[in-house]
Amino acid sequence: MNTSESATYETPVGQQPRPVPQPPFENLRDARAKSPALAAALSLMPGLGQVYVGYYPRGFVNAVTIAGIISILASTTGEPPYLPFLAMFMAFFWLYNVIDAARLASLYNRALAGGREPALPEGFALPGMGGSILGGAILFAAGFLVLLHTRWGVRLDWVGEWWPVFPMLFGVYLVARAVIDRSNRPAA
Repeated sequence: MNTSESATYETPVGQQPRPVPQPPFENLRDARAKSPALAAALSLMPGLGQVYVGYYPRGFVNAVTIAGIISILASTTGEPPYLPFLAMFMAFFWLYNVIDAARLASLYNRALAGGREPALPEGFALPGMGGSILGGAILFAAGFLVLLHTRWGVRLDWVGEWWPVFPMLFGVYLVARAVIDRSNRPAA
């Protein structure tokens, strides 16, 4: 008789009973685990996936950000010069929101299973509120332009024609940074 068969039998006198096979527990899922696919699907409504995983502040910030952009776009009349920038930012942020929710659910499940974060490459920093000179400069410049327009009536027609320069400059910055980082790396 095979040990994997579940049959009732009597153990002969003087022999050890055979072990009863146990179901594999590796396949059992923790009831607290979160589905990355469900988190991503819920994030089609901005912030809801993060709230599902338990990251309430991040979820509310994402929802308010998208709602704010939609409110700005809905309240403007005519074709504002900053429309392409806001639309592109909203699309990127919405996609980030969906991917972030799935990633947070995976990390949450890994933490439940007792796993640790994977080792990150040298010089890699996780995004957070630690500060960024470039990000702060971009936000300051964008806010300053909008303030010039709303407070002092400075026309922003040129933004509609010149907005592609900003992603191009950011691309040049990323390439330059990669070249500098590669040249500073020791040769292997």
